[in-house]
Amino acid sequence: MTDKALCIHGHFYQPPREDPCTGEIPPEPGAEPFANFNEKINAECYRPNAELGNFELLSFDLAPTLADWLEGHDPTTHRRIVEADRRNVETYGVGNAIAHPYYHIILPLASRRDKETQVAWGIADFRHRFGRRPEGMWLPEMAVDYETLEVLAAHGIAFAILSSHQARGVEGAGPYAVSLPKGLKITILIRDEGLSGCLAFDTQATEDAHRFVEQHLANFRDEFILLALDGETFGHHHRGRERFLHHLLHKEAHQAGYEVTFPARYLREHPPKAEVEIVERTSWSCPHGLARWREGCSCTQGPSDWKVHLRLAFDHLAEKVDVLYRDEVKGAVGDPWRLRDDYIRVMLGEVGGRAFLAEHARGNLTEAQAERILTLLEAQRYRQAMYTSCAFFFEDLDRLEPRYNIANAAKAIQLVEEVTGVSLEESFKRDLRLAVSWITDRTGEDIYNEIMSVASKRGDDLR
Repeated sequence: MTDKALCIHGHFYQPPREDPCTGEIPPEPGAEPFANFNEKINAECYRPNAELGNFELLSFDLAPTLADWLEGHDPTTHRRIVEADRRNVETYGVGNAIAHPYYHIILPLASRRDKETQVAWGIADFRHRFGRRPEGMWLPEMAVDYETLEVLAAHGIAFAILSSHQARGVEGAGPYAVSLPKGLKITILIRDEGLSGCLAFDTQATEDAHRFVEQHLANFRDEFILLALDGETFGHHHRGRERFLHHLLHKEAHQAGYEVTFPARYLREHPPKAEVEIVERTSWSCPHGLARWREGCSCTQGPSDWKVHLRLAFDHLAEKVDVLYRDEVKGAVGDPWRLRDDYIRVMLGEVGGRAFLAEHARGNLTEAQAERILTLLEAQRYRQAMYTSCAFFFEDLDRLEPRYNIANAAKAIQLVEEVTGVSLEESFKRDLRLAVSWITDRTGEDIYNEIMSVASKRGDDLR
């Protein structure tokens, strides 16, 4: 490796847009001429970057919800992305893909138990897709606290990426060690915030790769430069930038004396030399702690108290779903939460439901018992999905993103009632009533009722 190394990390993600009843993505306004945004962004970003070979030189994470959609709707692009990582493993012994929690939830706002499930599911999906254990894991919105890092380290994750304002006393990309409880440690790498922002938002700076190198990289003194940004920058947010990225990674960086690398490869030769402390409950996209996804802040326009009420509605529902799940399952299996963590194998199609339960059950289960437990595990799946961060990211409640989360919550309610006979609908609607759009005056309850009405007209069972 040369004296100077450059790593560009692309975070590739789309939320679960599928209708919980049909498994299909409904038509999405604004995605025209495509049916939905997954198809649009795939055509503008994922497919062309894969065709150009950019994934082989990027460091990247491919969020499981996006990867699953790609595998089903554009298997060629999915295969090219997976093969890009495999070629690096064959060449260097380590890969350039890193894992991602199964759903894009704000981990510091999640319970310890949910952190464990999200990390376990993310690792399992990565192993299923890429055929190896991940060295690193992307933190959604780069949101971090010590408990999150502890869960990552306990699951064998070696490193994560943060911004400079999220760690004390850092100079340059590192790597740095972070000490955690129980004698655990994790490595963090620090992205250059200014240059990452330039790459992500300055369209003039990324018109020409040669000029970008001359203006921003030629006189850079650090031995290792790490840039991290949304992968959708290259083709979707900024049209044609997949070609800029290709020229930068395949030609211009090398001519400027940079070795294009990725974290796992760089860390083999450059272990951490310094230890730092993190700044807890921070993220890369909100300077107000984690307020953007909790009580709201000035990052988004207009009143944001709807976020408080929406999150409380989800929290109250999750607590009730968990109690019903635990009480139903605990007598039949050793640990209901370990069972939930391992359920990802059924979700990925690696094992059938009955065989899966046979591995965990304390004794022989009747068909009816097995069906009840599997249904409640599906409820847990949708209850996890309802926390996807996109619902809280934007300025208003009456958007597609909150609607998707509320729809997942509705599906969890329906599945729980199907098994236990307990209806959680009225209490959930009561909580949702307090979440009000400042643009349309519609409440979360209005959105829920609309979801139920549409499902009823289609003949879907959501009650």
